Amino acid sequence: MELRHLRSFVVTAEELHVGRAATRLHLTQPSLSRQLAALERDVGVPLFTRVKRRFGLSPAGEVFLGAAREIVRRADEAARDAQRAHRGELGTLRLRFVQSATFEALPRLLVAFRAAYPDVALDVENMTTLRQVAALRAGEADVGLLRPPISEPTLNTRVVSRDPLVAALPARHPLAERESLPLAALADESFVLYTRAFGPSVQDSIIGHCLAAGFSPRVVQEAAGVQTIVSLVAAGLGVSLLIAPTPPTAEQSVVYRPISDDLPLWELALAWSADSPSPVLSRFLAVAEQAEQAGQI
Repeated sequence: MELRHLRSFVVTAEELHVGRAATRLHLTQPSLSRQLAALERDVGVPLFTRVKRRFGLSPAGEVFLGAAREIVRRADEAARDAQRAHRGELGTLRLRFVQSATFEALPRLLVAFRAAYPDVALDVENMTTLRQVAALRAGEADVGLLRPPISEPTLNTRVVSRDPLVAALPARHPLAERESLPLAALADESFVLYTRAFGPSVQDSIIGHCLAAGFSPRVVQEAAGVQTIVSLVAAGLGVSLLIAPTPPTAEQSVVYRPISDDLPLWELALAWSADSPSPVLSRFLAVAEQAEQAGQI
């Protein structure tokens, strides 16, 4: 049973006139008649009645029409969906992100992408940079928002923001009264830092900045999540150095202060496989580029 035969049957059933149906289908009448005859052979019963030049549906044809219409409708819908998926307008985007991206870059990107492609499903998951690289390499993610540098030649990257390091202080800490502070002002403090599992380069860089400022930070607690670090600072376990943007918090618990030292900025970048065939990924990257050019991220 061929789909084109079902389509011809539905149109003929609607017109109840072979000539008009043939015109709608852009077929000759003999060709349409052959298709209808072939369909009746496949079904095994007559679908039309032909009595004294009157052409109509048989009882079997009336029952068959509903199912035939549904099959044709679903086939047309499937074809449209396939075309939209090919254009990247339908499908799933598997996006992974570092936690610091959740405070500005990620929501802004998702708002822009959702507005442009509302029918694309989003599969989002928080991952460290190291895990993102592994997922992208294995084809288990389409795109990541991560912190370079990364050593993976199969991945393309595009920087979307450059973010400073800031001090996180308990709200009642004496240094909280200052608008900014040098790293050296934290020399005698206890520190809560990102764990090395978060990414060894992050902890190593922060410690390196402290050493360059003349002291070795006394790390009393480590945590993988920035929210956890902020909670520990609020509890008075120590101070911290965090990559901005930082999570919102009540001013009476934790405050953030800029570091006045001339420190390098931390890049936040999109990363994706150069070999990815995903049309949805191409659409997302185009939206991200437009958002970046418009100053939205």
